[in-house]
Amino acid sequence: MRVAMIGTGYVGLVSGACFADFGHEVTCIDKDASKIERLERGEMPIFEPGLDDLVAANVRDGRLTFALDGSEAIRNADAVFIGVGTPSRRGDGHADLSYVYAAAEEIAGLIEGFTVIVTKSTVPVGTGDEIERIVRERRPDAEFAVVSNPEFLREGAAIGDFKRPDRVVIGINNMDDGVGARARTVMTEMYRPLNLNESPLLFVGRRTSELIKYAANAFLAMKITFINEMADLCEAVGADVQQVARGIGLDNRIGSKFLHAGPGYGGSCFPKDTLALVRTATDAGSPVRLVETTVEVNDARKKAMVERVRAAVDGDLAGKTVGVLGLTFKPNTDDMRDSPALDLVPALIAAGARVQAFDPEGMHEAGKLLSGVDFRDGPYDALDGADVAVIVTEWDQFRALDLDRVRTALTAPVLVDLRNVYRPEEMRARGFRYSSIGRG
Repeated sequence: MRVAMIGTGYVGLVSGACFADFGHEVTCIDKDASKIERLERGEMPIFEPGLDDLVAANVRDGRLTFALDGSEAIRNADAVFIGVGTPSRRGDGHADLSYVYAAAEEIAGLIEGFTVIVTKSTVPVGTGDEIERIVRERRPDAEFAVVSNPEFLREGAAIGDFKRPDRVVIGINNMDDGVGARARTVMTEMYRPLNLNESPLLFVGRRTSELIKYAANAFLAMKITFINEMADLCEAVGADVQQVARGIGLDNRIGSKFLHAGPGYGGSCFPKDTLALVRTATDAGSPVRLVETTVEVNDARKKAMVERVRAAVDGDLAGKTVGVLGLTFKPNTDDMRDSPALDLVPALIAAGARVQAFDPEGMHEAGKLLSGVDFRDGPYDALDGADVAVIVTEWDQFRALDLDRVRTALTAPVLVDLRNVYRPEEMRARGFRYSSIGRG
């Protein structure tokens, strides 16, 4: 099938490359000329394991192309996907849909023949209705269907998630006859390679599909926040949060995923999606109080992490040097959006500390967002002469540090582990003053 993917950010580029790998003819479109130029040179604008090779293979085989002007691709497409950003709108927390609606306007003026317009971006309930209105108003003669197909890709594992999903949610109105049935046929063909055994495709109404995405992310965010609060309670009563997490996670009604205590969730999805869901629910007169509390608790938790570092250096950060390991919100990505480091590092500097930091992939993006930081070339360089080490992101290379070398680099053997990478008893045996999350 012929596919036009509007947007070459995380969602658009990964989805476009994977659809091409399924055998479809895909054109990824973006208004950013420098981004298109980089992609045509084979340079990825984001870090995602395996993406560069996947893109290169499909470009080489002629299934994947990039365009600044997507007019021809949209006119010829069987399906046009909208994969643009929907950041939180300043001031009220609603999702900013300006890019989505601009894409709808562009699509409306170009489609020829029956076309399925698919929202891959995360959008609030009712956005598909507005896209349909925009297109219909401009092109009352057009044959089209608007479909919701939210993404559930984890940064760092996105290609595997796309190709081996636990579900593919597809929202279509009136899917049993007429336009809806035609749209269902197109979407089934788009994901045909996934249907070899048991189909993961879940067809629902369009508004239901839009809400599923927000509900899923909000539930996972609540799960993270729950275990973080249990971690605080463990510290107060002398329990071990990792054993608590294992004890409850073995219950298959709960499950073990997203039960890792830490400095709070961040990234491109959970912060903005929980906030957008709160705003949608409030506007609908049906507030989601658990999600509201989750947002408040998580924001407070990220800001409170500086106190753990302060306590590790006897209550005074002024004049101290802090070696920070990890800046991105999670490993295997260069994404800095809502990373705990964005709260922790400025708070350390405001308290009078000097910060020297290293991240395997996030240094370029961090440099745009953090000022006053001495960025270093490696983990031991970041710890050289520091009074305390702080693990913020659990990159693999931070899980296997040479602890003797760490001790030598630091002025004192003090380590604050915000991801519980190491065992307290091992660290004490190695002579470290060690602080972690929820383990007393």
